[in-house]
Amino acid sequence: MTKDLNLKNGSLTEISPEKGTLGETLRKQGVSRRSFMKFCATTASMMALPPAMIPSIAKALENARRPSVIWLSFQECTGCTESLTRAHTSTVESLIFDSISLDYHHTLQAAAGHGAELAREVAMEENYGNYLLVVDGSIPLDNPGYSTIAGISNLDMLNEAAKGAAAIIAVGTCATYGGIPHANPNPTGAVSVKDIIKDKPIINVPGCPPIPVVITGVLAHFLTFGSLPELDHIGRPKAFYGQSIHDRCYRRPFYDKGQFAETFDDEGAKKGWCLFKLGCKGPTTYNACATTKWNNGTSFPIESGHPCIGCSEPDFWDGGGFYKALSMPTDNLTQTLKYAAAGAVAAGVTVGVMNRSKKNTSNKIHVKTTLEDLEK
Repeated sequence: MTKDLNLKNGSLTEISPEKGTLGETLRKQGVSRRSFMKFCATTASMMALPPAMIPSIAKALENARRPSVIWLSFQECTGCTESLTRAHTSTVESLIFDSISLDYHHTLQAAAGHGAELAREVAMEENYGNYLLVVDGSIPLDNPGYSTIAGISNLDMLNEAAKGAAAIIAVGTCATYGGIPHANPNPTGAVSVKDIIKDKPIINVPGCPPIPVVITGVLAHFLTFGSLPELDHIGRPKAFYGQSIHDRCYRRPFYDKGQFAETFDDEGAKKGWCLFKLGCKGPTTYNACATTKWNNGTSFPIESGHPCIGCSEPDFWDGGGFYKALSMPTDNLTQTLKYAAAGAVAAGVTVGVMNRSKKNTSNKIHVKTTLEDLEK
């Protein structure tokens, strides 16, 4: 938090520090020019920009004012915040959060009670029309009492905060699609941010949770260009969600050869063969896991031997058992691949179409995962 909140007689007795430029802030913190340029190079790489853009990014960030950020947490598990606070690229994480004014965040703020809510109200008033609103968690519509903050329903707080926001970043699958609370039978009537807010630019950063550097990368883009990055058809930044995990997966060559692990402990699994038959949703899941990875770039679920569960896609929780090959096009996938005229390319296209068809059908009928599914 950037505000030292001291509630006295119903008002803040200490004003927030003056929000200078990012360059001024970094110099005060002793960040060298070399470190700053390294950060700019990292930012360019994260946003899939050419090296020629690094000087432009540096100039933009050097003169960027510190924007106010208000973070609202609704029906969620705090996993998105946990992911963010464990961002492995400490330089990027610290530079990003030293360059914004995080004025309200349930988990990270020092203030509580009336002081916390007053901080939110002051930030919204002082930065009306210019602050970034970050939301994680779905919003219940069936009964306002399912989730409230300081006696205010999630729906009312979202609508109030959205009015003065320059843009909204929906972080995590719950905020972007409704997530687990939205899963069948959806007892709270959970919906996503975009289901409610229609008059503000919204960027979706799905994942359960999202990769931390993806969250900070979106913030970096806004700081650099003062606008949202290019989005795909469901509002996700293409720089991170432009390709499927399957397309960038290091196990893809085994898929192309028709070499699949049949169980988690057979010879194929030990040799790193494709996990497609074990329920991997990589072909229909768009995310940066295979390239950005987790834990300081150590690995990602597939590299750890677990199939992708498709957590960055809509209604992934209702897509059937995680270990059930819902995307299996035939009973004998290896034979199908062998008969492909042009090898794996043609088969991959065919399989991808059938994957999406089966996934959509499964989502429509809300297939439930049972204990028997998990035991298979």
